[in-house]
Amino acid sequence: MDAYERITRNVSEVVTEDEVRALAEAPDGKRAYVGYEPSGVLHIGHMLTATKLIELQEAGLDVTVLLADVHAYLNDKGSFDEIRETAERMKEQFLAYGLDEEKTEFVLGSEFQFDREYVLDLHALELNTTLSRAERAMAEIKSGESAKVSQAVYPLMQALDIVYLDVDLAIGGMEQRKVHMLARDVLPAIEEESPTCLHTPLIADLSTGVGKMSSSTGTTISMEDSTEDIEEKVNAAFCPPTAHPDPDDDGNDRENPVLQIFEYHVFPRFQQVVVERPEEYGGDLTYDDYESLEADLESGELHPMDAKTALVSYLDELIAPGREKIQA
Repeated sequence: MDAYERITRNVSEVVTEDEVRALAEAPDGKRAYVGYEPSGVLHIGHMLTATKLIELQEAGLDVTVLLADVHAYLNDKGSFDEIRETAERMKEQFLAYGLDEEKTEFVLGSEFQFDREYVLDLHALELNTTLSRAERAMAEIKSGESAKVSQAVYPLMQALDIVYLDVDLAIGGMEQRKVHMLARDVLPAIEEESPTCLHTPLIADLSTGVGKMSSSTGTTISMEDSTEDIEEKVNAAFCPPTAHPDPDDDGNDRENPVLQIFEYHVFPRFQQVVVERPEEYGGDLTYDDYESLEADLESGELHPMDAKTALVSYLDELIAPGREKIQA
């Protein structure tokens, strides 16, 4: 796997392919970034982008993790003291998950977002952006039903962060796509380059396969889950014997979240996956790649329940170091 293949593995969108290929040709000294609102506990969505950061480090890039305390405050996530305390806990969990500490810089937004030059540049972006454009960019990530003025400023700050962090590649889930497209549109107005972006997939709702997994509206998996919690959640997960399930009764498209977690979380971190089965049911199955596991599920060689049992084991191994940090 060459640098470009590693950088773009399991991403939903590359913006643009030529720009990412140029990065892949000379990755040393280049820096990728992702921003997270401090929430205290890493969940499976954080882990997906963190897995991509680990792959970028393996490809030769350095990584900046923005612990976006100011953004969290603007999105009504608590007081600054509360947010900063959770930010420190998140930092420990990211390192426990596998980020290379020597290649990872953690930055609080408040370390630079109150500087005079940043504020003036932010006002310049405000002058070049309509309110409706900012609201559209924020639609996927805002908290609450009604947009506040602070949430309209939020995506412009995300755009400006890319400049002030001096990064070469912006990473985010597909819910961040509108924000990154806004950044590509507005940053040239203040004579800055449009950012290169990678967007990772969203894991479907664990119980239904519809939409995206969310801690606020359904079941999610996080680093505070015990082995028993993970087992209970995975065993109850939607997992038909196919990667392409039919829509539900309301016509909503569905995904297979168990297979998604294998593809986006397990196989990037383990060279081989073993599904243990009694000899009377055919014995163990060994997979060197995700495609083989998916094919066996489709053919009936791999039963969904056996896939779930294996997933519990590998997820628990990934989560255990962060869980120990939380408990400590």
